[in-house]
Amino acid sequence: MSIILLDIGNVIVSVDFLRFCRGVLAESSSDLQAVYRKYCEGELKTKYEQGIIAPLDYLCMISRDSLTGNMSHGEIRERWQDVFSPMDGAEEGVEILSREHRLWIISDTDPLHFAFLQTKYPLLRERERYYLSYEHGFMKSSPEAFQHVLNDSGIAAHEFILIDDKPENCSAAESVGIKSIRFTTWPETITALAALQ
Repeated sequence: MSIILLDIGNVIVSVDFLRFCRGVLAESSSDLQAVYRKYCEGELKTKYEQGIIAPLDYLCMISRDSLTGNMSHGEIRERWQDVFSPMDGAEEGVEILSREHRLWIISDTDPLHFAFLQTKYPLLRERERYYLSYEHGFMKSSPEAFQHVLNDSGIAAHEFILIDDKPENCSAAESVGIKSIRFTTWPETITALAALQ
């Protein structure tokens, strides 16, 4: 029985940050991409997901920005959290994995997203372990994120398999000896996992 390190974004749920950008864009602005670049990718978002920037501070930055409309922190939080949709086959896929493997969650995420995801998606609840970037400070594109899993668990790398949609995360896991499957669809992932056994 292997331990599956399971990603969340674009594996269990799809993520559409443009929905957030459209929701917070100031009426006087048409620069949707500027909001996206500033808050949905890059250094600021990475610091937020590493736990360096606190949730309230992040919401304050967004609310004070001239690119965004005049909204309360609560309204911004709702729009920040309203970026997820269930991935086709995720519930069935997680059920299949759970029958033969231990499932641990590993994610580059922030406290607001993760709290929302656990509330909205029951299949994320009550997993054995969670390795979340905002708690341990490492992004999955860095081998340190996976070395942290090995050090924290005391379990050898060959016992793990990462399922993640990003090739750079798969490469980081493989650099410390963890096998990986690059996620495309649930049926393809289940087939790839069977081939690894």
